[in-house]
Amino acid sequence: MWLKDLLVVDFTRLLPGPYATLRLADLGARVIKVEPPGGDPARTLGAEDRPAGAVFLANNRSKESVMLDLTRIEDRLTAQELMARADVIIESFRPDVAKRLGMSYDEAKRLNSRVVYCSLTGYGQTGALRKLAGHDLNYMAMSGMLSQLTDREGRPIVPHFQFADHLGAFGAVEAILAALYRREQTGEGCYLDVSMMDVLLGMWTTHALTTQFSEDENGLEVLSGNVICYRLYETSDHRFVSLGALERKFWENFCVAVDHPEWIPAHMTRATDENPVYCALRDLFLARDLIYWTTFGTSNDCCLQPVLTVSEALSSSYATAKQISYVLATEAWGDLQQVCTMAGGATVLPMHRSVAAPPRLDENRLHSDMEFKPLMQERHAKGSEYKRE
Repeated sequence: MWLKDLLVVDFTRLLPGPYATLRLADLGARVIKVEPPGGDPARTLGAEDRPAGAVFLANNRSKESVMLDLTRIEDRLTAQELMARADVIIESFRPDVAKRLGMSYDEAKRLNSRVVYCSLTGYGQTGALRKLAGHDLNYMAMSGMLSQLTDREGRPIVPHFQFADHLGAFGAVEAILAALYRREQTGEGCYLDVSMMDVLLGMWTTHALTTQFSEDENGLEVLSGNVICYRLYETSDHRFVSLGALERKFWENFCVAVDHPEWIPAHMTRATDENPVYCALRDLFLARDLIYWTTFGTSNDCCLQPVLTVSEALSSSYATAKQISYVLATEAWGDLQQVCTMAGGATVLPMHRSVAAPPRLDENRLHSDMEFKPLMQERHAKGSEYKRE
């Protein structure tokens, strides 16, 4: 396992940080999840009559749980000992909170000069918005992301997926792995300021230049569903398929396979009611159901695939063959449907066969005390510089 023997101390909660450390855990890192009294709020988020919520159970497998009240000096000392042993620390406090709690990078560096310390927040550690509260929807709104996710009337929608949280986690993991590589070269740790807002803004490379060239805020027109060869089409059973035949050869394959070679010259024409080929194409898809077009897309190399639900995607022959989704039997939570994060690519898939259940709150405190307390007592005997705040 690629990150075997790497110790990650995780002070984050809810989704962005836990998903980031889940990816590290899937790569073999040891993750100690430090939770406040009462636990990560994700434990109860959407739990209803279940013992824990889906956000927690889906994103915290193979982690250890230690509950610490960081306002108490004794628990701070325990946290600081974890920091002294950590390869990676990740936190999601608002700026200055970690410093007030004695958990800042400066303190971590004093204890351990090789530590990679990542702050994962909404708006980062600098700037006018740095202390402002926010969630996934706010970051998508402020970054321009929601302007690209609209209904047919052009009104922004609330997606059914937390893009900012997940992409922010990707940004954090990317930065952490780069910092660990740098540490191998220099022997030094570093501080990482990762902002979900920054990660989203950093995705507008093509959009920014397209806007400069054409004043079009929606990116390349050919990739925006405005041409007939790159678009979603409804089927007879009110499902949808995606046609992505941008390259001429794939469009030709499609036209020949549906016995309409005369459509080939209309390849990049606009999808409007005034376009007879578009109208005919729309009617063609409406004449058959999703299963038919799914089989057709598999049999003909023309970039045609069904729009699946999440359950359909995870149970598809593609996902099943790679064992991306699997059931984790646990004593505390019952059988849990889990998804391999694919961190590291398909080569890490066998790792999920040895994963552990999401931890009960403070489940690993005794083990942690036995492992770290001797070092903590030795440090405390020499005199702690930490005082109650």
